Amino acid sequence: MPNNPASVKHPRTIVGVIGLGSMGLGMAQSLMRSGFRVKGHDISSSAMEKFVSQGGEGAGSPAEAAREADIILCVVVTAAQTNAVLLGPDGVAGVVKAGSVFISSATMDPASARRLGKEAEARGLLYLDAPISGGAARAAKGELTVVASGSRAAFAKARPALNAIAAKVYELGDEPGIGAGFKMINQLLAGVHIAAAAEAIVFAAKQGLDLAKVYEVITASAGNSWMFENRVPNILAGDYHPYSATEIFVKDLGIVQDMARSERYPVPLAAAALQMFLAAAGAGYGRDDDSSVARVYAQLSGLKLPEKAK
Repeated sequence: MPNNPASVKHPRTIVGVIGLGSMGLGMAQSLMRSGFRVKGHDISSSAMEKFVSQGGEGAGSPAEAAREADIILCVVVTAAQTNAVLLGPDGVAGVVKAGSVFISSATMDPASARRLGKEAEARGLLYLDAPISGGAARAAKGELTVVASGSRAAFAKARPALNAIAAKVYELGDEPGIGAGFKMINQLLAGVHIAAAAEAIVFAAKQGLDLAKVYEVITASAGNSWMFENRVPNILAGDYHPYSATEIFVKDLGIVQDMARSERYPVPLAAAALQMFLAAAGAGYGRDDDSSVARVYAQLSGLKLPEKAK
């Protein structure tokens, strides 16, 4: 589904955005650029200040962000946080208009998505299970990939907002949980690819190779991956600002492990990658960029990686 052109405006439609981190803020920017009135909430005061400085309307709670909204976009990290946004004391379910749509973008296991969908529908809300992929840069450009499932009515209500935030929207089924399942397959691959990219670039350093040239050669060769191409520049720059935090993959690969164990299905590569993310978090890099896995490999090998210029 192509992204709506910037000329398409929705001046009377209010979107509540809850969660204004690197992804949520970019999504809010894309919505405002398309002409929506956007009310946002985040527990971080600095995130709120940035959002308001860019033209958004700050809200003191999820309920306040959602009270007048036709569309509520929840861009938090976990199923538990999504539950709090939807059903907590300051949650949206008690104040939002019947027939509004709640778009859940957190990465979670399919069972949690199904449960939250039932809770929302019992309260007169439409619910769209809509995990996202693409990173902060694509979020800010309105070029995310959305893997979504839900009723036709939920898709119809959410579509104007989806068009504003995404280059591709995959409509994968009519029940919550299907989108979550697709996202977990993506996260399995993404986590393995990040760990493999870190392993490879530090192995190159161990051999004394020119790392910039390694990056150039590999990105033009069969061994390349989107994660190698996207994350290795952070390592070469010594820049571990959290574009996507290490703890995200501790969570997501942990979900993969739980799902696989319940199905009696082996996921040895995902298990190995999870151990590297756990090591990075244990080394104090949990809130740093997930490319910090390379720092663990470097420490184990007695190597010094590039450091960001001060």
